[in-house]
Amino acid sequence: MNTSDGELSLSEIGQVSINVHDLDRATDFYRDVLGMHHLFSAPPKMAFFACGGVRLMLAVPEREEFDHPGSILYYRVHDMEAAYRTLAARGVRFEGEPQSVHKTDTHELWMASFRDSEGNLLALMSEVEAT
Repeated sequence: MNTSDGELSLSEIGQVSINVHDLDRATDFYRDVLGMHHLFSAPPKMAFFACGGVRLMLAVPEREEFDHPGSILYYRVHDMEAAYRTLAARGVRFEGEPQSVHKTDTHELWMASFRDSEGNLLALMSEVEAT
């Protein structure tokens, strides 16, 4: 947060929450299938994971009004094909093959979407130097 000029400027995300319905199943998926580092759980409603400086919280919605799909999380990977093959071998069901979605003179952006154990949409993204 930058407040040096007296203005509030939000600039760092500390935690993202993903709605889940079965906390144990979702914890197993994020820890065992995606290979994320499980920090701790606060049963029966929350589990926390390390995600590149941002804490990821899996949470059972407190009230019906909060039970809705969230934002899509894009996981940065260096080798799209290797990540795709590894996760597919672990049972991840992708929406389709990895595909190039944008190309510039210097980089190409590749993405592959998939769903977690709770039906939330997630994606892999890889920025590859143009050859």
